[in-house]
Amino acid sequence: MSPDYIVTSLQALYGEAVTSAEIRGWCAMNDANYQTVTKKIEQYKTGRGKWNFEVSTETVEELEETYNAPAAVPAIAQNLIPAKDDNFVKFGNFGDIKKVIESGLFYPVFITGLSGNGKTFSVEQACAQTKRELIRVNITIETDEDDLIGGFRLVNGETVWHNGPVIEALQRGAVLLLDEIDLASNKILCLQSILEGKGVFLKKIGKYVAPKDGFQIFATANTKGKGSDDGRFIGTNVLNEAFLERFPVTFEQEYPTPAQEKSILTKLCYDKDFCGRLVDWADIIRKTFYDGGIEEIISTRRLVHIVRAFKIFGDKAKAIQVCINRFDDETKQAFLELYDKVDADFEMPEVAKPTEE
Repeated sequence: MSPDYIVTSLQALYGEAVTSAEIRGWCAMNDANYQTVTKKIEQYKTGRGKWNFEVSTETVEELEETYNAPAAVPAIAQNLIPAKDDNFVKFGNFGDIKKVIESGLFYPVFITGLSGNGKTFSVEQACAQTKRELIRVNITIETDEDDLIGGFRLVNGETVWHNGPVIEALQRGAVLLLDEIDLASNKILCLQSILEGKGVFLKKIGKYVAPKDGFQIFATANTKGKGSDDGRFIGTNVLNEAFLERFPVTFEQEYPTPAQEKSILTKLCYDKDFCGRLVDWADIIRKTFYDGGIEEIISTRRLVHIVRAFKIFGDKAKAIQVCINRFDDETKQAFLELYDKVDADFEMPEVAKPTEE
């Protein structure tokens, strides 16, 4: 099994960035040895349990050779157009997102919705279909101007300027995706002028960077920037009103319809009956959630996790159980019992069967 085959196969399943858990899953599906596989792709390792096929040790060394002049602003060399996913199913706001990108106009868009309903994936695939470069930034409470705009770094004993992802997107005319924007602190206000389409002045090196044609910003969030009153999304913050006002439109992303969701799952799983029952199960749970009957929900992402686990383990009960173990015992038991009612052929896991008094 060659390194090229391993890389190509992993990319097809998981994209450019993979984790040790995903590699172990791939090894299980391909009857491969984890240690042997990771040794063959060692050059792509970027950290503990992390690999990125866009960046090898050779490309890092090549980039570092260019970082030899003070106040330099090195550019990202690789192609940043996301790969098309043949399993992608269009739903929700995808059509509108694609129209915004195709327009070429600078028109910041805020996308809000519950977790695991395709907000980020829709932007990625819209860029893939329109052949537009995408730079994604995962926002946290710690994200600040240095992370976004850039700053000085010590390279080979020299202090050099290093662009942040926002500057890269500005200069390349790329799509900038600010993921989980509602986790940000007020340090995110360094983007105010950029959200107005005016570019930014890099005061540390005395240079103004204007946005190149095609530059666009999307922000995704589980809330609308007003915090989470029910405590479901701990860590989300109330965003500055002036910051939110710089997004002309807000798209509210819902979960796919049952028909769309079944189409998503059947692209990943050969057992269409299983996929249909999973969709029915999730639909009942969501309706109960919206009515206030339960506090947890089954997302589209979790359904995808279940069919992938089924592909690995070949056991429906185990696939469902391991993928809902993240919930508390009471919720997990309720979900399993509900699925047992939806699927007459389902055999409840032994540990999940209720005890008789």
